[in-house]
Amino acid sequence: MAGRFEGCRVLVAGAGVSGRSAAQALLAAGAAVTVTDASADRLAALASLQAQGADLVPGLVEPPAGTDVVVTSPGWRPDAPLLAATAAAKIELIGEVELAWQLDQDRGAPAVWLAVTGTNGKTTTVSMLESILRSAGEDVVACGNVGLPVVDAVRAGHRVLAVELSSFQLHWSQSVAPFAAVVLNLAEDHLDWHGSLDSYGAAKARVFAGNSVAVANADDEWSTRLAATAPDGARRVSFTLSAPEPGQVGVSGGDLVDRAFGDGVVLASVGDVHPAGPHNVANALAAAVLARSFGVEADAVARGLRDFQPGAHRSVPVAAAAGVSYVDDSKATNPHAADAALRAHPRVVWIAGGLLKGADVDDLVAANADRLEAVVLIGRDRDRFAAALARHAPDVPVREVTAGDDAGMLHAVRLANEFARPGSVVLLAPAAASMDMFTDYAHRGWAFADAVRAVLAEDPATTTPGG
Repeated sequence: MAGRFEGCRVLVAGAGVSGRSAAQALLAAGAAVTVTDASADRLAALASLQAQGADLVPGLVEPPAGTDVVVTSPGWRPDAPLLAATAAAKIELIGEVELAWQLDQDRGAPAVWLAVTGTNGKTTTVSMLESILRSAGEDVVACGNVGLPVVDAVRAGHRVLAVELSSFQLHWSQSVAPFAAVVLNLAEDHLDWHGSLDSYGAAKARVFAGNSVAVANADDEWSTRLAATAPDGARRVSFTLSAPEPGQVGVSGGDLVDRAFGDGVVLASVGDVHPAGPHNVANALAAAVLARSFGVEADAVARGLRDFQPGAHRSVPVAAAAGVSYVDDSKATNPHAADAALRAHPRVVWIAGGLLKGADVDDLVAANADRLEAVVLIGRDRDRFAAALARHAPDVPVREVTAGDDAGMLHAVRLANEFARPGSVVLLAPAAASMDMFTDYAHRGWAFADAVRAVLAEDPATTTPGG
């Protein structure tokens, strides 16, 4: 039987990782594929697809005549000329995740999708979920915004997909209906793309379309509100850092306790969760709920959490010297994530700044003013941080770095080191995106680690490598 895309003329908008994977999958499905991108270099990197029959056309601003479907990369805004022209021509417009879902439904036995979205904690939660499911012996892979395109995971034929979904990916997903899904939390982020917090939340809420199990964070008002939009037939479950009520998974007596899929069943100890901290316990609870919704036994939850290996640039100790610790949380790309990073330490010399993407930092600064020993600001929107610090932490010393890239980070670490004293943590938790100074948050984190090592090497007798 012919698949959904066999014989279709499909335009792939974007020649990045997801665009490449979409084009490969469409060629394998028998589609006639054209790929476009504003970057000739990115297109040139797809020469192997051209050899397989794809057309590579730079800079298209409208779909070629006869196009049946346009598959967009997630970061493309709806008002991009090509996508606006697609919508005006009433041509079907989907994202790579929607493409993956439709290809999966063409299979005789589609995978079980367990989906995670939210402003913060997505990658950690989906990685914990993958570890738990593997400990239970399941054929599972983490995919989506975590790195592996969903369409590649579908083509590999895995039984279970632990899918991280961004608001951009969900915006372009019309029929995706995971078996179980969670919105971890919601706070200001990507408002420059979505236009408002309500629109951002509406994109996140798409994860609940068609669920069998809809999971809410009972401690987050937005998560609870969005989960209420799940279909009437969905089972509603929640998690909380408090003692769980019936229908919840929570924390009691130092344990993660299940009163949703069991009667007070202990799933793991809080000590099994790493990195430590309330936000990671919440992530572990969310992962446990999704795994339990799929029927995973309690002992697999504990094993999976103990086996979990945290990703880079998420509260990673870089070094310690003369009683001062240096911590890389470059993944804190918005104020909500930075708040969790700051709250983990009582005395902080904070390196912050970058691209705020429409978010506000007043609440972040006000909530953490008493733990700030000094602040070093980097990046394009540092003036907005400086203004918030002047309003809410006027006695905290503030220094600004105007240089960009690795040299700017080296200067920032040198300044931070001047204020640090025994018991301090020099914390990179920028509360902003990185692309004004760096390739991505990983580049920013590696630059911080390199700068710390360089600064401490100036006085090697005091240096103790960190974990």
